[in-house]
Formats: sequence, C-alpha cells, structure tokens
Amino acid sequence: MNDTTELAIRPATAEDLPAIVAMLADDPLGASRESPEDLTPYLAAFKRLDDDPNQHLVVAVRADRVVGTLQLTIVPGLSRKGATRSLIEGVRVHADERGSGLGTRFVEWAIEKSRLENCQLVQLTSDVTRTDAHRFYERLGFTASHVGFKLQL
Repeated sequence: MNDTTELAIRPATAEDLPAIVAMLADDPLGASRESPEDLTPYLAAFKRLDDDPNQHLVVAVRADRVVGTLQLTIVPGLSRKGATRSLIEGVRVHADERGSGLGTRFVEWAIEKSRLENCQLVQLTSDVTRTDAHRFYERLGFTASHVGFKLQL
C-alpha cells in the first residue's frame, strides 16, 4: 500500500501494543515466539522500556493506524574510547506497507536519533534466515562485520 497519507513516527504508547505485537508475530519467526492473544508480558515489558531513558520504542502511524515499529537502545560503553553506540531492534513494517519506503524512513530516523544522542556507532542484528533484510540493511550502508551468538536462558 503506497498510501500518500502523511506518515508520522512517534513514541509508542501502551495503546499501541496490540498493533505492535501483531506485527512482531506476523512472520515465520515471530509466529513461533510471540503471543498476541495475551498482552500481559508485553505490558510489563512496555513499562520497563517506558521507564528507561535509553530506550526509544517508536511507531509509524498513517491515517491513525500503526503501520510500523522499531526499538532504539542507547548503550554507553568504555570500548572505542568510551563511545556510545545505539542498537536497532524489532524493526517491523505492516504487510500492507512493505515496499513503501517506511523501513528506510525508520532506519534513517534511528540513525538521526543516534546522532542526536552522540552515538559513534549504530549496530543491529538480523536473523540469519532474513536474507531480504540483510540486503535492505546493506543498501542503507550497514556492513555484516561480526558473527553474533545467543544463549537461550
């Protein structure tokens, strides 16, 4: 849907959670790990994010409808001469909006916000199976410079 209606990126609210969680669950990976029918854990997580000034959970809204979400985390550190970095997480675009340029606008927003937060580096991870996402991030100037590891707890 390449709707010409104005798009706004704004901080997420608790009222946005049903739409956010639905987007998180709307792909093969998310379908197996998200539970849109029970928002209880998401409400608790939202409260933790909302209380932390280094967390920026945002939504994209078009015509009063949430059509995308992204989380940006600001991470102070000692490495790289005390550099602050940012981490982009949970980028999701509603199926109706894919191909509309929203993903690019989101990442550009995150990069600009990172500059305003005096970050020296923007980083993200993407599941190894998301090859389309890898090409998207590479087109935006990101490089696949590291190998990531996870330990399920």
